[in-house]
Amino acid sequence: MLRRLLPRLSLLALPALTVLAALAIALPGSALAEGMPVVTVATGKGGVQNYSLTLQLLALMTVLTLLPSMLLMMTAFTRIIIVFSILRQALGTGQTPPNQVLAGLALFLTLFIMQPVMTDVYKNAILPYMNEGMAFEQALEEAEKPVRGFMLAQTREEDIAMFMEISRSKAPLEGPESVPFTTLVPAYVTSELKSAFTIGFLIYIPFVVIDLIVASVLMSMGMMMLSPMMISMPFKLMLFVLVDGWSMLMGSLASSFAMP
Repeated sequence: MLRRLLPRLSLLALPALTVLAALAIALPGSALAEGMPVVTVATGKGGVQNYSLTLQLLALMTVLTLLPSMLLMMTAFTRIIIVFSILRQALGTGQTPPNQVLAGLALFLTLFIMQPVMTDVYKNAILPYMNEGMAFEQALEEAEKPVRGFMLAQTREEDIAMFMEISRSKAPLEGPESVPFTTLVPAYVTSELKSAFTIGFLIYIPFVVIDLIVASVLMSMGMMMLSPMMISMPFKLMLFVLVDGWSMLMGSLASSFAMP
């Protein structure tokens, strides 16, 4: 069971596993630590390399440390959690819903949005590799294709151009597939931040209008010492519930992602 779970988890950390594979090739006889087996790389037919279980365990530990960053940087989680946080601030409810509820809701909505991508990765990369019908390096390439396609569909061209200029890369890009992964990830995150703040601005407008109306009414009644935020919060909650705000927000967020 452990050997069947390790490939499924290891395919998620593409850059880290590339470094580990290079390390295994460069140091094919050195001991990792005292009490651990030697890392071995066996070359099969056609130059296919098979790595020892020790390297797979090391890759698993690396994946576990990179999972939070991968969740934030390569999925829909960034846009969703920022929109939820802005909505909570616009409602003025303080810590309600709590951070754990927002993070859990954002996580499951991310899984819902990323389901086609994960299904593609499983069918074209994980399943063939587990059935020993595909080499590890080829499985990594197949797993990268749907993730890259999803990220490219959300990334603005000007963001990619900006990071390509910062990296001072002189190699011409033949197409979206030739964008380096180290350039695509920060460009994708930048585009997600822009999209999240744009959606948050549109969410904030009706609640700001309610705050202004309540503040004007209180000022006209001479109740300057009474906090407008305390009076306007029930009206904002009532408005959000009457328009079925949660369903509307979930549907809008899910449909805001362009699928390749």
